[in-house]
Amino acid sequence: MMQYGMVIDLKKCMGCQTCATSCKLANNLPSGNWWNVVYTDGGETIDTASGEYPNCTLQHRPVACQHCAEPSCVAVCPTGATYKDEETGIVMQDPETCIGCKSCIEACPYNVRVYNDGEPAYALDFAVGYVDAPAHIANTVEKCTMCANLVKQDEQPMCVQACVGYARYFGDLDDPESEVSKLIVDRDSMQLLAEQGTNPSVYYLK
Repeated sequence: MMQYGMVIDLKKCMGCQTCATSCKLANNLPSGNWWNVVYTDGGETIDTASGEYPNCTLQHRPVACQHCAEPSCVAVCPTGATYKDEETGIVMQDPETCIGCKSCIEACPYNVRVYNDGEPAYALDFAVGYVDAPAHIANTVEKCTMCANLVKQDEQPMCVQACVGYARYFGDLDDPESEVSKLIVDRDSMQLLAEQGTNPSVYYLK
């Protein structure tokens, strides 16, 4: 038993959106669907600072499924379509079992799930990404799988592989000797909405 998780270094993240676009391509996401989103903690629009010169602040914050140790989405799913993989701790979504009730969307405090309203549409006439990427089915909910298909092959999630700023780290949070565990101990870190009691498996280094 392990708990795979991710550490994101906010000092290294430059908001380049490579994590979002590489995720979209690797998983053949339908048009309009994004499993990774990079927010700007600053001004009202992307890549703008808040405050007045010279006292300006700007920071980028990538957000995807937090793969919580205590996922609220799993607790409310009536069909078991949302479940936590016992071997990896990754929160998965089975599109074949999902009935599109959106209970998981309502329960998740992170706003990271997308609903396929009707048959998914694509920008290209052919599939891109990995052949074993998750299926996209009409009237179902989907989300980041932490690239479980790649993890099974001892590879890292695509957003980690593609990060040009080397801001993302992936590993077993239950292993005190893993790089992610050591980073959390050595650096000041935070979890998003930790007060919700979901115990997210994504940590942000300040």
